[in-house]
Amino acid sequence: MKRIFKNPSSEIISKRIIYKNGNNKKLASILLKEQKNFCAYTEEYIGLNDAVDIEHFNPNLKYSETDSYQNWFMVKHKPNNLKRTSWIEPILNPVDKNFETRLIYSDGYFLHNPEDIEAKNLIDLLNLNDEIFVKNRKRFIERRKERIAEKEVSPFDYFAEKIENEIESLKYLRAIQEEFEIDIWNMIPE
Repeated sequence: MKRIFKNPSSEIISKRIIYKNGNNKKLASILLKEQKNFCAYTEEYIGLNDAVDIEHFNPNLKYSETDSYQNWFMVKHKPNNLKRTSWIEPILNPVDKNFETRLIYSDGYFLHNPEDIEAKNLIDLLNLNDEIFVKNRKRFIERRKERIAEKEVSPFDYFAEKIENEIESLKYLRAIQEEFEIDIWNMIPE
């Protein structure tokens, strides 16, 4: 999982768009665009046929006056349903400026410093180290390493081509960032 960047000039803020009971298509559209069509939790590309939700990271804030843009993310429906139902605090927020130094990626796993309870709670809440998730991340990275070696290109060139020709096949952006030492997020167009 990677840090989610919230735009201080977001149209959501400037137009005072709020989450309401009913139609939230405009809000969803802006959030999806700001996330470059990637799920905040799985880092998988969100395509036209994917079921998605506007996720209230802290569900206790939903419909409250303190619910806001900082709490809203676009996520795929199934992973959202797999999120633990009981809220855990304290918790590391996906927009935290130190997110990627606190939620440490290592060989398919997400780790934390022993004293960082907030990062531990985030890992637990989203079940980030579920055996299947870790296995899928590792396999994805291994296949990319094999393809890069076969094509005899740099990781940057390989992923630039993927972004241009088949962006929907990309996932696990944080793993790509760490394993290949490239800034994959800034390679993806707005």
